[in-house]
Amino acid sequence: MKLSPEKMAEVAEVAEDESAGNRYSAPALEKGLDILEALATTTEGVTLNQLAGMLGRNVNQIFRMVATLHQRGYIQTGSDDRYSLTLKIFRLAHRQPPLKLMIELAQPLLRELAERSKQSCHLAVYEQGRMVVVSQADSPERWSLGLKVGAVMGLTDTSSGHVLLAYQDEVGRTRMLNSRVKVDGEQDMDPGHLLELLAEVRRDGGSVMPSIQIHGVTNIAQPVRGSGARVVAAINIPYIARIDKAPGPSIEEVRQMQADICRRLSIKLGFDEEAAEGSAQPDIATWLAP
Repeated sequence: MKLSPEKMAEVAEVAEDESAGNRYSAPALEKGLDILEALATTTEGVTLNQLAGMLGRNVNQIFRMVATLHQRGYIQTGSDDRYSLTLKIFRLAHRQPPLKLMIELAQPLLRELAERSKQSCHLAVYEQGRMVVVSQADSPERWSLGLKVGAVMGLTDTSSGHVLLAYQDEVGRTRMLNSRVKVDGEQDMDPGHLLELLAEVRRDGGSVMPSIQIHGVTNIAQPVRGSGARVVAAINIPYIARIDKAPGPSIEEVRQMQADICRRLSIKLGFDEEAAEGSAQPDIATWLAP
């Protein structure tokens, strides 16, 4: 029986491991872990050939493992055939850092923000072309408007999505948009108008915009940063204005409270304010160039 090139490579790997004394090794598992670890080092994604080069292997040796990881949702590929990690491992490790750590650190701060602002608020992250709510706090008022944990939102028609998009470089933003998955009710947005909105977000340090989904709501969102000043999430407040004799904080007052909470959460996540002041950030204005 003639073995396929992939099978011959697997047999050779097993023989090499056994000859080296690694009798209890699992070559296939190690190969899969190597692939995941390699993809974790790149933000732009890599082609299959590039991935093979990073691992010191040929394409035949990794093709089936890559296909399996893709099928199981651990990695994804865009229209440019570049592979990158999804957040499935984060979901499986929901009780472990970094996502659980961010949620644990955010919860008391979100409750504080809700108490101070008299508004509901939530923390949202980007996941596989959409925005997902991972933590929230209800308004202490008699009524509130908030999103449930696990709620999925659009990437291009929400203030949270705009914040995450605005703070990416051109490559990262393009990858996010190419991976976009429309959610129920999500409206299409003109690309040129979207870029103008993102430029405003970068200029103003966040997004303040009327809700595209619900009348009478103003969405206020600002970025949460982690180590290296990377924007990892957004805190959003669906602001409802009272019109009776017990008015609450204004939009600008709420925005200042939100900025304080975002800064404190960012520091807890490893954001270095002093180092960030002198670091260059991707210029979103270049996205508007013809």
